[in-house]
Amino acid sequence: MAVARNEYPRPQLVRKEWVNLNGEWDFAFDDNNVGLQEKWFQDPNSFDRKINVPFAYQTKLSGIHDPSFHDHVWYSREFTVPQDWSNQRVVLHFGAVDYRAWVYINGQYVSYHEGGNVSFSIDITDHLTWGNEKVVVRVEDPSTDETIPRGKQFWNEQSDSIWYTRTTGIWQTVWLEPVSPTQLSKLRLTPDIDRGDIIVEFEIAGSFINTTAEIEICFQGEKVAKDTVEIFEPYNKRSINLYNRQIFRTSFHHIGWNWSPETPNLFDIKFTLKDETNQVVLDEVESYFGMRKVHIENGMVYLNNKPYYQKLVLDQGYWPDGLLTAPTDEDLKKDIELALEMGFNGCRKHQKVEDPRFLYWADKLGFLVWGECAAFPSYSEDAASRLTKEWIEIIERDYNHPSIVAWVPVNESWGVPFIKANKQQQHHSLAMYHLIHSLDTSRLVISNDGWELTETDICAIHNYNHGSSGEKAKYEDFKESLITKENLLSSKPAGRGIYADGFEHKGEPILLTEFGGIGFKVGEDNGWGYTSVKDEHEFIADYRRVMEAIYASKGLHGYCYTQLTDVEQEINGLLSYNREPKCELSKIKEINDMWHSNIVKS
Repeated sequence: MAVARNEYPRPQLVRKEWVNLNGEWDFAFDDNNVGLQEKWFQDPNSFDRKINVPFAYQTKLSGIHDPSFHDHVWYSREFTVPQDWSNQRVVLHFGAVDYRAWVYINGQYVSYHEGGNVSFSIDITDHLTWGNEKVVVRVEDPSTDETIPRGKQFWNEQSDSIWYTRTTGIWQTVWLEPVSPTQLSKLRLTPDIDRGDIIVEFEIAGSFINTTAEIEICFQGEKVAKDTVEIFEPYNKRSINLYNRQIFRTSFHHIGWNWSPETPNLFDIKFTLKDETNQVVLDEVESYFGMRKVHIENGMVYLNNKPYYQKLVLDQGYWPDGLLTAPTDEDLKKDIELALEMGFNGCRKHQKVEDPRFLYWADKLGFLVWGECAAFPSYSEDAASRLTKEWIEIIERDYNHPSIVAWVPVNESWGVPFIKANKQQQHHSLAMYHLIHSLDTSRLVISNDGWELTETDICAIHNYNHGSSGEKAKYEDFKESLITKENLLSSKPAGRGIYADGFEHKGEPILLTEFGGIGFKVGEDNGWGYTSVKDEHEFIADYRRVMEAIYASKGLHGYCYTQLTDVEQEINGLLSYNREPKCELSKIKEINDMWHSNIVKS
């Protein structure tokens, strides 16, 4: 079985040495949940299947392709650690495991993690034999539990409507990394384009007596800054000026150094930790950042201090053979390239925390991202706690990506169905809004994307009431609902008010963040869309009709069209599930370009 997904999995913090543990693992279903009692973590005979990691057992690429419920599963794999790592600490990384994971090394329990969206790491050094090693992972993924962050993973066995096949267990890369006992353990990069500074916060783990950190910053191969910091404390912070009184480097000129979709400029940054006593390099890490600012002003979103019209596409990040896991790194890149080819300048990553490699390509190619987490369907105190924990980890992992300009903690009142009047659920929305702002002051936060908003930075409205081409009255009502700010705010898409009781619009930008969903069947796949067309000609005409209504609005300052691709039974994508265009992409771009980015409507 060939090793899949062999690219470096953590592009924001790169060390040269690492070992990929993707590929064939031993695997077992534990439907009676007896594995722990029978000590499967010590018994190689308990594993009766093979699986291709990092693909979940529900996928074709896993080699199993079983969509039925199996709430407890086990993984096992032997590995060896390079002998030249023996004077270092060895860290085992999991890109993501859905939903709960217990990890054993050589028959001994070492760690537990709850949360299926983001990565976790374990120092396994003290459990190694420095011979043949074995890692065993026990996973619990409660198929019908509606209080865990599920996103689009359905709690019934067969996918239906807007709900899709589940992902259980390991679904991102597993890998090993050697690190020095004294190491860079955390890196946070915050751009300040108004001062021309990059604010560098970093933490050092281990002993740091007579240790220095050398910080080197380059732009397009040219060294622009270098700083050496003597380490006295674990936490360190430096502000390094990059513009250095040179006006052509700032955002006031098109040749400036700032990051945007039109100019995705990135700086390379390298950290070198040195033991000055013995003149030894302890750790060497490479990363990158973009000089980017996003804020709201005068009812508009500003990017780098200029009004910016966002033309986003809803992207759910599913693939027919891998579900939540892209078959290759190139597939992640290709989705962005296709969206850019159609004239979109970003996406709302819907109900999924995407692989860091997607964010890397968004940074490199110039593609805005609204980050969103899988929602829980039903509210409870446990559900609120679980989502809160995941968001803390999401921001910790993804903070440094310049492409991310907004966070979406709640969508369409999912998990908070009574938020219109229910004070507890309103407090949850407010808590998420303020929590995220307390952790990240550099991005916008949307409190409840769609309707029944509380405190929010963007008034995000969903409206699929555009009707088919023959429903002229319905279309005129849709168009009229968009035409002015007053009409937008008084509309009730899906029968729900734009703001929850006790909350109102305070001048924040208004964007239409879900609409369209034109269903167009290609091939043999049957399914549904919010409206439907018969052929490519009708598809383009209907897309133009809907977009003309958007562009006629004097109240909207951006949009997010539903959606990039078909997903399972949904056939309302601009592309098929296999990423085949449903029409000439240049025609979609021509329509999208009716409104040019960076030009503000009068």
